[in-house]
Amino acid sequence: MALSIGIVGLPNVGKSTLFQAITQKQVARENYPFCTIDPNIGTVMVPDIRVDKLATLCNLKKKIYTTIEFVDIAGLVKGASKGEGLGNKFLARIKEVDAIIYVLRAFKDKGVVNIQKRIDILEDKEILDAEMILKDLAAIEKRILGLEKQAKTGNKEIIEELSIFNRSANILRKGEMLNNQDWDKEEKEKLEYYEFLTLKPKLFLINGKREEIEDEVLALFEKNSWPYLTIDILEQFEMAELEPEQRIELGLPVKLDLDILIKKAYTLLDLITFFTIGEDETRAWTIKNGSTAPQAGGAIHSDFEEYFIKAEVINWEKLLDIDGFVNAREKGLIRVEGKEYIIQDGDVITIKSGK
Repeated sequence: MALSIGIVGLPNVGKSTLFQAITQKQVARENYPFCTIDPNIGTVMVPDIRVDKLATLCNLKKKIYTTIEFVDIAGLVKGASKGEGLGNKFLARIKEVDAIIYVLRAFKDKGVVNIQKRIDILEDKEILDAEMILKDLAAIEKRILGLEKQAKTGNKEIIEELSIFNRSANILRKGEMLNNQDWDKEEKEKLEYYEFLTLKPKLFLINGKREEIEDEVLALFEKNSWPYLTIDILEQFEMAELEPEQRIELGLPVKLDLDILIKKAYTLLDLITFFTIGEDETRAWTIKNGSTAPQAGGAIHSDFEEYFIKAEVINWEKLLDIDGFVNAREKGLIRVEGKEYIIQDGDVITIKSGK
């Protein structure tokens, strides 16, 4: 699956520094608003120690990890939905991503230009939310006008869609997000077709040192179940340029908070990982949680889904504990699963197909 995460925020909150730290890609980070105009795009591996352990177990040198595409999008300002700043160009780019990371400024460094009057995490979040709500509302109201004309024919499907859009418009007018509502499967599919901004899952990254962030602010994030991380992006950017050995010598953490961010972004989309082990490679694959064995086969090759016969399955930890496939087969630990089997995170599978 080609997964894309958009990095958004007001100008000069650390978006491009974050992007460069994650992707190790050189991008403009100058200290002025709208430094980033065209989106920077980079693909990063999702760290997964399970791939390393399976490769070692099977004595395979080639390891292929799952990946996420990160998109650094130009800074948004109040009034973007009406064309302020880079306006519609910015909002249109967000439509193309699968999920969104809000970067919210907490750091107090006065040397970095702040277009707001003060550092206010919640106010910045509200500006981003409001602009996305207004953009979606404008699109939905336009769509409603068209549906109302078509609904006069009595078409049942059109009437149902009109009902969904009227409900959506009412939600947005209250200042609420579409992704915080209860939609049935059919309703959600209709809405997802239009790639509404407020329907996309979000992760809030509060950029600053822990002591710069008020406890009351974090308490509010906890209370509302807003998924968040607190990271000092500049510190992580500087650490990312060092090798693990250099970090140890300097008394710095070996693992970066950025690894947590990448994994968090991965789980944000309700994805799981399964593994395949071939003659020359160990590979991780990405699928939606709840996918069946044939769908997992389809992630590998379309023929595997179409001509699926069965899947041989074992959990990765069991495979390690039993010391490989030979012992696993002797002990009868490799299960044979059919078309209805729901793939579990950490499954090692071999697909058998009729082609």
